[in-house]
Amino acid sequence: MTTLLSFLFGNPAILGVLASFIAALGWGFHQRLAGARAERDRQAAGEAAARDITAQVDNEIGAQPAGAVKKELKSWARD
Repeated sequence: MTTLLSFLFGNPAILGVLASFIAALGWGFHQRLAGARAERDRQAAGEAAARDITAQVDNEIGAQPAGAVKKELKSWARD
């Protein structure tokens, strides 16, 4: 076993291949995390935009007189 390990770790070609393999795995893992982070950021931006629109609509409804709001709601009510 010691002879095998000393051969594997003493051979620069094998070490280079092993290091390249480990680097490729690390890069792939990093890219996967970056993609997940980008998706979370995209969803958060979409939710923030939806909250802004909701707040804007609420402000516009609050600025209308009560009679106008009732009239508008009647057009949405089901008979």
